[in-house]
Amino acid sequence: MKKIIFILIFILFLINAETVSADSLVAESSAYFKSSIESKEDYREIKLQSYLQKMNSPLSDYSYFFIKEADENNLDWRLVPAITGVESTFAKNMPKNSYNAYGWANGNYKFKSWENSIDIVSNTLRDKYLNKGALSIKQIARIYAPPSTTWANNVKFFINKIDPLPLEYTL
Repeated sequence: MKKIIFILIFILFLINAETVSADSLVAESSAYFKSSIESKEDYREIKLQSYLQKMNSPLSDYSYFFIKEADENNLDWRLVPAITGVESTFAKNMPKNSYNAYGWANGNYKFKSWENSIDIVSNTLRDKYLNKGALSIKQIARIYAPPSTTWANNVKFFINKIDPLPLEYTL
């Protein structure tokens, strides 16, 4: 039943949607999913936890928190976890006890906990990146990971591995 509702909402969304480029706004897919999920069980959390478990990530138990922070900051729910994939192979390769799976300050920053790190990274992406005009993964990359020419595509790769969206909604 949930799948049928999701498909119907998706079809209605497609009928009313404008064409979106592959480098669309980061917040768009999060807003889309927020409006299309009507039950208490959020498929995004299940998807993310399953993917992180498959990657043997210590972050799999924090899937709910990634989703919560993404929603509170109007971010794509896959963005921050995808950054951990690029920067630390999903928290498997990072400075010990730093909770820094994001390459924050070139890996030299120490967060207090996983919740603290997810909160700070999500809030900073909203306040210092998106709110200042970096609205696409490419634009974020110029600030987050200069001079890398591969960071944006690598983040997009993991976003689509976590949960592929139809082509017109892919970041």
